[in-house]
Amino acid sequence: MLVGLPGAGKSTVGRKVARLLRRPFVDFDVELARREGLSIPRLFSERGESAFRQLEVALTEELVRNTPSVWAPGGGWITNPGVVGLVRPPGRIIHLRVSPAGALKRLGSARASRPLLMDSDPGVVLDRLWVSRRELYATADGEVDTEVVDFQRVALRVVLLARGLDARLG
Repeated sequence: MLVGLPGAGKSTVGRKVARLLRRPFVDFDVELARREGLSIPRLFSERGESAFRQLEVALTEELVRNTPSVWAPGGGWITNPGVVGLVRPPGRIIHLRVSPAGALKRLGSARASRPLLMDSDPGVVLDRLWVSRRELYATADGEVDTEVVDFQRVALRVVLLARGLDARLG
């Protein structure tokens, strides 16, 4: 399970980690949009954030019963009460850390597909999200800095952490 701010690299790194581990990959946003027949922005606008978070919890409950896989949920997944307990054990949660400024730069024009970043100043929103979520992210089993992007290296570090190893990649 990869957690982090929007733009931390969860989807990109998740695909690489899944290939390295030879496991299925589930991008929560893609899967929920497919199941609901709506884009993530439309899900948020038509049903609200609370309903979206409930869909995330239901998907988590389903996935924990299936074949072990690599998951990339939305940035707010970790704010769902009790959801971390659904994953552990045996799952591991890895925080992909990026600063709000780094996330904003990385998101660029993709911000239009991020419901929480659409209606306000995205930099202010990312700062607020970081402040409100950083303690939750700190409960992860490991953390990998994604500020300087070498997603293959990040993926290798995630694999080591997922296997319970904390070797430094110099």
